[in-house]
Amino acid sequence: MSSLPPDIGETGLIDTIIVRTDGAARGNPGPAGLGAVVCDASGQVLEEAAEYIGEATNNVAEYSALILGLKVASRYRAAVLKVYLDSELLVNQLNGVYKVKNTTLRELYVQAQSLIGQYKQAYVGHVPRAKNSEADRLANEAIDKYIAGEIEIKQPADAPGQGSLF
Repeated sequence: MSSLPPDIGETGLIDTIIVRTDGAARGNPGPAGLGAVVCDASGQVLEEAAEYIGEATNNVAEYSALILGLKVASRYRAAVLKVYLDSELLVNQLNGVYKVKNTTLRELYVQAQSLIGQYKQAYVGHVPRAKNSEADRLANEAIDKYIAGEIEIKQPADAPGQGSLF
């Protein structure tokens, strides 16, 4: 018998899923990693993911981490999505406060909004970096493992994840 998260409703949906993500680039651009933590409403971790994506800007890494987290979250049938990021830029862009002018970021923004739009309700909010430490740890771990030669970047045809750790 599998153990289901405690917030499964009568519909079989997890009432609320929480996604915390962080992207890291050492240099801007520089070696970049992604981290995502997906939890149920009680904060129980359902899944973690980390990837190394090669050279990228910090903003590309942040959006890519968000997309990674949203893809992981989509494995769970949830009605409500809560996303927490430590990037004020992304939060403001996703909430329509700022426009997305950069072409590359625009493509990632559209992909993220499409994934967010699959939920009945969605909230995207900012958290201080200290409250996003697990996602940050995963993103930096991906970079460290690549530098140490423990993972390689897969060819784009092998994507979605380029240097997946999980």
